[in-house]
Amino acid sequence: MLRVKILFVGPSEAGKSVLANFLSESTEGIGSYIPTQGVRFETCWPALMKDSHGVVIVFNPDLPSHLKEIEMWYSCFVQQQQLLDSQCLLIAHHKPGSGGDTENLTLASPLNRLHLIHSSLEEEPEDVRMEFVKYLKSIINWMNENRDKEEMSIIT
Repeated sequence: MLRVKILFVGPSEAGKSVLANFLSESTEGIGSYIPTQGVRFETCWPALMKDSHGVVIVFNPDLPSHLKEIEMWYSCFVQQQQLLDSQCLLIAHHKPGSGGDTENLTLASPLNRLHLIHSSLEEEPEDVRMEFVKYLKSIINWMNENRDKEEMSIIT
């Protein structure tokens, strides 16, 4: 069985747990804010990142501080781990009742090269799920291609 390790990272109160629970079809924490204990100790991050295949960076686009902070998350979890940009998904998670603006979000380089989706679980939850499934399929395809290349290098 193929195992895929996807990390959900981002600023505090961005909606990481809500999205992860929704995408895994867990009902825990959906509908109300329940703070989770994040790992802010950067010394622990290498252990978390080990053998990861992809990174989902979740942020609240209504908070200007999040737009700056996601650059650090990208640097630590994507660039320093030498992941490809295609292995990263940005999710601009709009909190319930925020009426989030999905048109005027400007991201700094290199974040503007990443695939960005807007999520609003109260308005279009299945669109979010479909986008995540597409991302997950691309990660699985990448893993299969790498495995095939490795096997061919052993054979030849």
